[in-house]
Amino acid sequence: MKFQVYLKGAPAMVLAGLLATALPVQAKAPIEVVTSFSILADMVKTVGADQVNVVSLVPADGNSHEVELTPRDIKKMSSPDTQLLFVNGLGLDSWTDRLLASSGFQGKVIVASDGVKVRKLDEAADHDVHDHHAADKDDHDSHEEHDHEEGHEHEHEHEKDHDHGHGHDHGEFDPHAWQDLANGQVYVRNIARALSQADPANAALYEGNARDYIQQMQALDEQVRKAMADIPAERRKIVTTHDAFGYFADAYGLEVIAPLGISTSAEPSAKDISAVIRQIKEQKIPAVFLENVKNNKLQDQIARETGAKVGGMLYSDALATSGEAASYLGMMRHNTGVITEAIR
Repeated sequence: MKFQVYLKGAPAMVLAGLLATALPVQAKAPIEVVTSFSILADMVKTVGADQVNVVSLVPADGNSHEVELTPRDIKKMSSPDTQLLFVNGLGLDSWTDRLLASSGFQGKVIVASDGVKVRKLDEAADHDVHDHHAADKDDHDSHEEHDHEEGHEHEHEHEKDHDHGHGHDHGEFDPHAWQDLANGQVYVRNIARALSQADPANAALYEGNARDYIQQMQALDEQVRKAMADIPAERRKIVTTHDAFGYFADAYGLEVIAPLGISTSAEPSAKDISAVIRQIKEQKIPAVFLENVKNNKLQDQIARETGAKVGGMLYSDALATSGEAASYLGMMRHNTGVITEAIR
């Protein structure tokens, strides 16, 4: 007996199933994402993998403190395909306010630092820590559920008061929160959540990548702590171009002197430099360090006048264009290795 199948009058569900098997399935296009600077770009790429296309407004070896926006930046932000803008917040990238205003960006802004334990600049000398969300300060998990759009509005409201051209004062908070790997984990959770909300079909991928990434951060955090603990406390002192390593110092038991303060656009006075030189001599600080985002003539001068060792290149606000420090985790490994080698 032969059986024949007649499509006429077949249920719509059957027809849809047959058509689905006959037509090729088109892969979903990656999410178009913009980040304010290269460290965030690497984090987003690591979590998003092949499901995100990432453009960084400030490239590797670029200076997030001194930014010149270009027509390319405005065009990218104006594109209806661009769904997410990731910023650091805490005053580091307040220049994005101008970009948002000029581009008419229609996507969502994510403040990656939302929920970290923030250093207040007026308390930094005492290594105090301020909770960025005081209402939830005793509950870390509640920070992770915070609405990021609300966080963005809060951050940019605060940042507008401190945006003075291309070089600017950061105001109340130290923005370099990623220099503590515990904070880096908060960044990654925020990134994974934002990507999952924008692209629910790939949420499992983003969450899995984030878990793996956080495990790597936790392992590296232990390695950095051990490496620093092996150095005698009296030798855990360095001089850097600008004060980008406060979180690193607080987390891993280091003392940092930075004559330029927080922003690389500042110029230290002769009095400031003299005070640093005197402190280096009095405390027998073993090393001064170069940074990839700053002209390093000042370090060379300080090294000559104090006899302190020039310890090598540190990466603070930007990744390297190549080599170990071309990724966030690689940057943290590199900085730890360079510092411990110079001061041990």
